[in-house]
Amino acid sequence: MSDNLTPLFRQYWEIKKQYPDVLLLFRLGDFYETFYDDATVTAQALDIVLTSRPGAGGERVPMAGIPFHAAERYVARLIAAGHRVAICDQVEDPRFAKGLVRRKVTRVVTPGTVLEDSMLEAKANNFLVAAVPSSKELADAAWGLAVADVSTGEFAVTEVHGPSPALRLLEELERLAPRELLLPERAASEPWLTPPTPSGWTVTPLPAEAFPRRSARETLLQHLGVQSLRGFGCEEMPLAIEAAAVILGYLHPDKVGMEAARHLRSLTTYSLDGFMVLDATARRNLEVTQALWDGGRARSLLGLIDCTATPMGARLLRRWLERPLLDPVAINARLDAVEQLAGDALRRGDVRERLQQCADLERLASRAATGTATPRDLGALRRSLALLPELRALVERGTVGLLQEVAARLELLSDLHEHLCRALVDEPPPLVRDGGIIRPGYSPALDDLRRAVAEGKEWIANLEATERERTGIKSLKVGYNAVFGYYIEVTRPNVPLVPANYHRKQTTANAERYITPELKEQEATVTGAEEKIQEMEAHLFAEVRDAMGREAARILAVATAVAELDALAAFAETSVRLGFCRPVVDDGPVIELRNGRHPVVEKFGEEPFVPNDGLLDDRDHRLLIITGPNMAGKSTYLRQVALIVLLAQAGCFVPADAAHIGIVDRIFTRVGAHDDLASGQSTFMVEMTETASILHHATERSLVILDEIGRGTSTYDGLSNAWAEAEHLQQIGCKTLFATHYHHLNDLADRLPGVKNYRVAVKEEGHHIVWLRKIVPGGTDRSYGIQVARLAGLPDEVIARAREVLTDLEAQSRNGGVPSSQARIQEKREKVQLTLFEPETDPVRDELRALDLT
Repeated sequence: MSDNLTPLFRQYWEIKKQYPDVLLLFRLGDFYETFYDDATVTAQALDIVLTSRPGAGGERVPMAGIPFHAAERYVARLIAAGHRVAICDQVEDPRFAKGLVRRKVTRVVTPGTVLEDSMLEAKANNFLVAAVPSSKELADAAWGLAVADVSTGEFAVTEVHGPSPALRLLEELERLAPRELLLPERAASEPWLTPPTPSGWTVTPLPAEAFPRRSARETLLQHLGVQSLRGFGCEEMPLAIEAAAVILGYLHPDKVGMEAARHLRSLTTYSLDGFMVLDATARRNLEVTQALWDGGRARSLLGLIDCTATPMGARLLRRWLERPLLDPVAINARLDAVEQLAGDALRRGDVRERLQQCADLERLASRAATGTATPRDLGALRRSLALLPELRALVERGTVGLLQEVAARLELLSDLHEHLCRALVDEPPPLVRDGGIIRPGYSPALDDLRRAVAEGKEWIANLEATERERTGIKSLKVGYNAVFGYYIEVTRPNVPLVPANYHRKQTTANAERYITPELKEQEATVTGAEEKIQEMEAHLFAEVRDAMGREAARILAVATAVAELDALAAFAETSVRLGFCRPVVDDGPVIELRNGRHPVVEKFGEEPFVPNDGLLDDRDHRLLIITGPNMAGKSTYLRQVALIVLLAQAGCFVPADAAHIGIVDRIFTRVGAHDDLASGQSTFMVEMTETASILHHATERSLVILDEIGRGTSTYDGLSNAWAEAEHLQQIGCKTLFATHYHHLNDLADRLPGVKNYRVAVKEEGHHIVWLRKIVPGGTDRSYGIQVARLAGLPDEVIARAREVLTDLEAQSRNGGVPSSQARIQEKREKVQLTLFEPETDPVRDELRALDLT
């Protein structure tokens, strides 16, 4: 930059050099200003005016600003757009500054380090993820993964090994849906690591020195305050350790301006092999967390069953649905707890009533630990801690197993509650600057200052009456304004009565204002004491907040127990409300359902739902070919079987009269038709890509649901593909539901063991059909597409013509290619015009010759 910069811009560039890759919000009076390229980006992202101001050498410097008092709202929009923001504040009072006011960055906000409620979704985690490859060949590298949620204190690590590590890494990233992903610079440009949608994660590339492979273990040991990582289960996981160190380095106070990692003290090690795999395709097609038709939550599985009472319970329940368990013992422990709560309506209601009064303990503890908690936050923490004794008593009563374990983890934290009760007023204000935070009696020094202010204000309040009586001026008033402070006001006609000790301070249109030495002294006492009160309250509040922050680990442990109780109670409440039953879950090979239902369709469908049985095993019912017309319920049946399995392995009751679920390691889905124009993939290519993934990765313990494979190409190509794919799935031995219009696939039941034919029953009434929605044994050789087209509103003449063409095509198929009636009609039409070279035996000519025309 130019050497003739103004002092202000010289200060700006000194700070900007330390934060070159983030938007620098530079405090100037009542605004945060951005300059140069930052201003251009900010103006575009916020849709605000881009202005300019004079710079060095007469150049105009681009400039865009946001009001200081509304900064959080604007920062939230920048973060949502994927930007990182450095907030540069004035760190000294301009009134006492000598020369330029000192400034420094007090906070760096990135998508993965957000703490403010206005920037967070209450019912979803805000994950910051670091991924570390084992080698430069990224596609074949093993990966270390560290996951942190600064807003809740969660901190976990894992490693991705084995076959197709890149695919497994991407599947895990899609499940985590991180707000921010930290990658080495060489990996950040890899297209397969970019988010699947524009609203996905923000990729933050880091230089090589941010990946301290040699010192990573020491960094983690020092942070956790331990001598070994064995207790955390990751001592022999060097890539995971390095990823954790990357996150700790990224959250260092020198980089983010706060103790962002202070409360990340409980490190969890998890394995990708410990949970059922649900890739992004399966979650989308099964509508686990988002409905396909509008991308919303309301009509998804999560939206239906989430009746949690707390945000932390909602986040945990979502994780349970996205990561169903594989251990029957752990699954049945959850089911036992759900059964206890479902069977005791009064206690369940009491528990949920207490939970509804509980604030988000995870995020409150995190804000206390990072020094960003407000007085109102600590007030909410106090109210929540007050609920713990009753909550634990309710859970302990007559429970066993998992609920008893949860109750044991509900530490009462009575010392923290008592501290907050002593320190804070009953209704703390929103912000520290509002004052009135600390309860009388907590600090004798603060009480003395408050007493001095009260006495001074009382003296001033009595001054008006005293002076009226002393001077005889009945209209005399004592007033105050922010510019001149306290004053005595006398109207002009009474000015001759003013005593000698009054000193003129201000003249107005109709009066004179005065000050006396005594009033000035009291004003100084009151004003000085009020400033000291504000400083002391801020200091005392910071001490209380830091005390809570030091106990964040205890609060977070209780929050985890509360979240688990809330999720279990929500499962129980949903099961009772919707008539779910407890499934039998074991390691066996059988999935058997009696009167199973699709929970979302049953709840929101316009027609009464028709339940269906289901049977899949490793012998006679490995592959079910399901045929039937469009709209008859094939797709619903496929999805409901998968959702019942998913719910059961998540530990919830299921929508059925009875259910026996053998553990499934993964649910694969290939449902519906869609293209991916951004990557140049047609509908059929997307279908084949998803099918290839299934055929490569399915195991005999997987559940595969396929809906209309091969419909994106010609009939024979599609049928050939579907046939070969069905044969391959039968060889794998996975449990497969294969819905198709290719009724030719019914022949597989006669050719291959373990294949059974089922169809959706319909009732025919002339050209009309009635869907019975029942899955019954046996195949069908009809698709009823024309009847569906009629229901969709196609013109009658189109429907009639379609029936003609269908009849001809079916006849041609039966006759092995003999010309159909349509072909013969066309032939007759062609013969209407005689040619010049007709044969002598033409029958028309012969008939004309034979006519008697006389």
